[in-house]
This record gives sequence, C-alpha cells and structure tokens, in this order.
Amino acid sequence: MNTPTVSRHTRFEDAQALLVAPLVVAFAVLLFREAGLLTGGTVGIAFLIHYLWHLPFGPVLFVINLPFYILAWREMGRDFTLKTFLSVSLLSLYAELLPHLVSFSQLDRTFAAIMAGFMAGIGLLILIRHRASLGGLGILVIHLQNTRGWRAGKLQMAADVLIVIAALFIRDPLSVGLSVIGALALNLVIAVNHKTGRYMGT
Repeated sequence: MNTPTVSRHTRFEDAQALLVAPLVVAFAVLLFREAGLLTGGTVGIAFLIHYLWHLPFGPVLFVINLPFYILAWREMGRDFTLKTFLSVSLLSLYAELLPHLVSFSQLDRTFAAIMAGFMAGIGLLILIRHRASLGGLGILVIHLQNTRGWRAGKLQMAADVLIVIAALFIRDPLSVGLSVIGALALNLVIAVNHKTGRYMGT
C-alpha cells in the first residue's frame, strides 16, 4: 500500500486562505448579529460584551484575543501564532466593514442561525487546514491539555456551555436556543469534514 504524499501549502495558498476564511466567518458574524444571536468561543465572548455594553464587536474581539497569543507562541509555534493573529485581525476588520456593505430587509432567525453556523464552520475548517485559528479559547484549551492533561474537547464544550448560560442573562431564551442550533451547525461541519489523515495538506 502506497503512503500518501503530503502536499505542503504554498505561500499563495496560505495567503488566500487567511484572506478568505475570516471574511466567510465575518459574514457568519453579520448573520448572527442581525438576528440577535451569538456563538461559542472567543467570538461568543465578544458577542456577550457587544450586547451587554454596546461596544463595537470588531475591536472587542481583537482586544480579548491579545493575551492568548503568548500561549499560542509557546504551544503552537511562531507560524501558527502569526497566522492566527492575522486571521483574528482581519475578522475584526471585516466584521466592522460588512454592515456598511450588506443589509437585510428580511432575515429568518432560524435560517440565520443555521447558515451562520455552517459558514463559521467552513471558515474555521479552512483555517485549521492552513494551521491557523481564530485564537482565544481554542489556544487556552490546547495549553491546558498539554500542561494539565485535561481533554481539549471537553474544556471547549464546557466553555461554550458557560457562554450560553451567561447569554441567558442578557438575551431571551429563544435567541439563546437559536444560538445553540447555530453552534451545533458549526460543529457538524467541523466533525464531518475534519478527520485525521483525510486531508494531507500542511
């Protein structure tokens, strides 16, 4: 049986991924925001702050990610950290620009939750395949897994549950329920399409 050849991404391929993936996620953020919803992870924390204090989403997301880059450098290396910093920076920028470029006269909230979840999952999948992320809690759970032996998947799930619980204090139950549907849609995309050994690009 032949061993599959690992195909390394070129700089151009990495560059287009880092430009396009945050834009896809930013459109998901726009759908979530227009529908009054949120999601998990650091993006979810930025949504909580945005809804609670009416601060602009993009700058909030950028600032709350800053402390996590130290961990990223230690745990994942320079290239991952730089790619992640660029991805988060572009997502923060795109999230502020898109509302000036796109408007909705009608938006079904259930559709928004599901479609935004799918789009966020697709964007994250692109970044994962190019050894980048949207920073934040994902980096922290990897650090805790490496230093404490705690399971990253369970930690991420626990963090997302806490974000949803916190959302109950500032959003109505229907909005929180639809947000959970969006999170499930996001994780479905990742679970189905991201499997070890199936995609060999690095």
